[in-house]
Amino acid sequence: MDLFISTFLKMFFIMTPFFVLSVFLTVTNEATIKQRKALAIKVTISVVVASMILLFFGKNIFSIFGITLDAFRIGAGALLFITAVELVKGNKDSTKVGDKDISQLAVVPLSIPVTIGPGTIGILLVMGATFENTSSMLVGSLALISAVLVIGIMLYSSSFIEKIIGKHGLLVISKITGLFLAALSAQIVFTGIKNFLGL
Repeated sequence: MDLFISTFLKMFFIMTPFFVLSVFLTVTNEATIKQRKALAIKVTISVVVASMILLFFGKNIFSIFGITLDAFRIGAGALLFITAVELVKGNKDSTKVGDKDISQLAVVPLSIPVTIGPGTIGILLVMGATFENTSSMLVGSLALISAVLVIGIMLYSSSFIEKIIGKHGLLVISKITGLFLAALSAQIVFTGIKNFLGL
């Protein structure tokens, strides 16, 4: 149960849900509530599929490129820290949509790289390599899917959330998420350095 909760919370914050929500609201500014809900479902499915592929094939990727787990921890932690700084500063790259059909935005850019950015990809690969047995892999997978589903529910209810907290409220929450991510990324880097030096 502890593994499920810790993995759920970690993945929920790493995917920067409030930044994702703010981008989602921006790109669907002219869309109807029905269109937003349909797009939210597509984004959720895309994120689940992409994250499961990264989680399950992380070890293979490590072995192919000859990368150690601790080296990847340091790299992924650094990328995640950059994401955190951008969230706190409020200048993370925004997505320009243009006049294209919003249903085409489900995979790119809303799933990748908005929801699953470089930092998230790195953490998923590290997570997949650290699971010791089938049960831990199963619990971790369920926690990851649960985190994605919660974000999906947020996107599905985006119109309602927008009315309640407003765009300013989303901006504040996004900055708080950035602070949590900065602390998490520092811990990941410290763990990588500690293991690499054998401390």
